Amino acid sequence: MLKVLLVDDEMYIRKGMHELIDWHSLGMEIAGEAENGLEALNKAECLHPDVIITDIRMPILDGLELIRAVDKSPTLEPVIIIISGYHDFKYAQQAIRYGVQDYILKPIDDEEMTATLQKAANLIQNKRKHAFLEEGQASRIMLKDMIKGQIRKEDEIRYAEMLGIDHQTSLIIVLFELQTGSEHRKVTLHQVNDILHPLADHRFNLYVIEEQLGRFALIVLLKEPSPKQRVVEKIQWIQNMLGDHLGADVGLYAGTLVDDMTDAPRSYAEAEEASKHKFAESGSVIHYTEVKDRALYVFNINQEEVDPLILSLEERNRGACHEIVQDMFNKFHSRRFSTQAVTGSLLRCITGILAVVHEMGGTDAGLQKLKLLAEQGQDGWNLRLLKLAFLDALEEAEEYIAQLRMEQSKGDINKIKRYIDSHYMENISLKSIAAQFYMNPVYLGRLFRKSYNQYFNEYLLNLRVQEAQKLLRQTDLRMYEVAARIGFQNADYFVTQFEKIVNMTPTAYRNLLKEDGQRGAQ
Repeated sequence: MLKVLLVDDEMYIRKGMHELIDWHSLGMEIAGEAENGLEALNKAECLHPDVIITDIRMPILDGLELIRAVDKSPTLEPVIIIISGYHDFKYAQQAIRYGVQDYILKPIDDEEMTATLQKAANLIQNKRKHAFLEEGQASRIMLKDMIKGQIRKEDEIRYAEMLGIDHQTSLIIVLFELQTGSEHRKVTLHQVNDILHPLADHRFNLYVIEEQLGRFALIVLLKEPSPKQRVVEKIQWIQNMLGDHLGADVGLYAGTLVDDMTDAPRSYAEAEEASKHKFAESGSVIHYTEVKDRALYVFNINQEEVDPLILSLEERNRGACHEIVQDMFNKFHSRRFSTQAVTGSLLRCITGILAVVHEMGGTDAGLQKLKLLAEQGQDGWNLRLLKLAFLDALEEAEEYIAQLRMEQSKGDINKIKRYIDSHYMENISLKSIAAQFYMNPVYLGRLFRKSYNQYFNEYLLNLRVQEAQKLLRQTDLRMYEVAARIGFQNADYFVTQFEKIVNMTPTAYRNLLKEDGQRGAQ
């Protein structure tokens, strides 16, 4: 509670202030009274009040002299509010120079005074918070020590005073996660503090700890007894503010409300436990009290569920792939998979895909999106974003597997072409070569056509005819001998095929060569 010192030489004014204001609702208590400035200064040195409410005209030491003395004191830093009559207005104006927050004219209006005290309470809380945060690394260590249960017994009172925690303060730990998936958006501690700062008032305050990139712990302080619904509303309010300002999905995981700073580690552990339910729950705010009795499935999917996914990638059946993934993620949600079970299940899929790629001679470098997904784990994801990223990574994997198969096929088809070039003179056919290389004849025919823009039989015939032309130019072999040399068992069939391609018979081709030779000799 914030301590208030009332200073006025009129007792009925002081007593009236007791009744006029609902001090408790403001998080304040009247710690002392004084009827003149000197008495007030002595009491202030003992009580160290947070707020001094003083009149101007008083005996011995007036209000203005009191304010000057307080301003010079190295140990006093109260918020000062002046209550004065109309004729003292000029003195009140002088007091403003000494940091007086506000002045109120008598007779005192309860609404005006309450509003002024609320401003004072907010100012004090913000001063304390900023002073605490300005300690930088030390303050961060202090906050982490508190939520991890590492505060020494002798430091508990000092920590409580610095954080503004008293016997009427409850606190709750809320974990906040920016869910941008693989986007890796940087959100700083300063940004989060700026967003949430307007929420603080005399009944509600919070401190922020950055745990890791995109993940923060919020220590939420409530200065009055708060029913569960009010706590839920406050946390939803925080979620809305963060989501609106950051323009991204935000997940909040809340522990339970505790009444003692030493119980903060329990609330933190509960928030951590609530975060494990993020893939099993539909909302973006998860309260431990709502999920603590809901069991999570903690095992990975089995290999029999992974194999159809890998088969769909190998067959380039994207429709089947999407359907399998949709069913898989529906199962993650409906069967309440824990975050670790979801991560483990996806890693099993990724491992299976990598095995296929390695068998085909590929490397991890061709699966960058799956690799990043595996390295990032479950932090920064919700189920919707994770599914989209997984599908995107699978499409990359599908393309890479297809590329490897094409390269593999090119290697095989080159071997087959070299085989044809070396064995064209034998009785070979598409069927016999397919059998030689353990391939389907139809598939081989399509692959050959796609690779060389020619049908197999067309290529073989052209090759044989080219070799026949060479023999006709370089030898005196008879036609049936030439036919046999290039793989034709029937000389007449050879002549027919030769004529189709060269537009003349083998004999005419040879005679043409002879005539050209004779003309050259002449």
